[in-house]
Amino acid sequence: MARILITGAAGLVGSHLLERLAELGEHDVLGTFHRPTIRIEEIAGRFSLAELDVRYSEPVRRSIALHQPEVIYHLAAQSLPVVSWINPWETVEINVLGTINVFEAIKYTRTIAPGYDPMVVVACSSAQYGASMTEINAPVGEETVLLPMHPYGVSKVAQDLLAHQYWCNDGIRSIRARIFNCTGPRKRDDVISDFAVRVARIMRNGGSLRVGNLETRRAIIDVRDLVEAIILLAEHGEPGEAYNICSNTAHRIGDLIPLFEQLAGMKLVVKADPGLFRPSDEALILGRNDRLKQRTGWQQTVPIATTIDAVLSYELASLRR
Repeated sequence: MARILITGAAGLVGSHLLERLAELGEHDVLGTFHRPTIRIEEIAGRFSLAELDVRYSEPVRRSIALHQPEVIYHLAAQSLPVVSWINPWETVEINVLGTINVFEAIKYTRTIAPGYDPMVVVACSSAQYGASMTEINAPVGEETVLLPMHPYGVSKVAQDLLAHQYWCNDGIRSIRARIFNCTGPRKRDDVISDFAVRVARIMRNGGSLRVGNLETRRAIIDVRDLVEAIILLAEHGEPGEAYNICSNTAHRIGDLIPLFEQLAGMKLVVKADPGLFRPSDEALILGRNDRLKQRTGWQQTVPIATTIDAVLSYELASLRR
């Protein structure tokens, strides 16, 4: 039975990964969390969970040394660009120092268990590409120059390069999973979940749909497809390599609104809200996923309409709780 550790298990990806690994069986999985971004009741009591703040080295060291997981999915992060403008210090502390603590804990564990050789999948981000994500360059491949446009993106570049250097210098097997726009039930603070929350309330109470920039284009994958990709990378990825995990199709944000209208069975009144516009925003986020497909055989299976249906259904159910 494979021992698996998931940091950030009370987030969108971590919670769905817990559920998928349980479905697959034959795994001894420990999920850690700190300041959950999902309703913790949705996973508490169903899985083995422990609170762990990755900013502090000693608890991370104790956890990894005690459990000696064969696979570590390092998902714990401050993952919102908007928050990173407000609090860049904490963003860097969680994302960069937290990653160092995980790898240093592995090095420490090797001093008491010399054969310890886990695979570490580090959740990196398409935000690392930043200003390189232009119409001319898109879709971007893993070789594209990293030019992040906010502190969150900078922190993810550091995470990515740390994973690479620990592989080069210490032989710690790592996979740099560069995750593009992903959503699903339990997601917060992305365009589809924000729309779903507002549409659910409109269906219940009326009102208008507040929107930000509708002209940006995003290639969005369902969290179920993302989870399958990172599991496959843990099993078949080349240590030290970076892999884009992304959809092949970019959608204009404004074009998602008719899909919500169809599911809601109503015409939405759309109003621009200046407070929803970001200081800087990539016009297009679209990547190439050839390396992932060739290495693992992964394929995207969930269409965007199915994803929106799942997210809206979740938010409608949340209103009834």
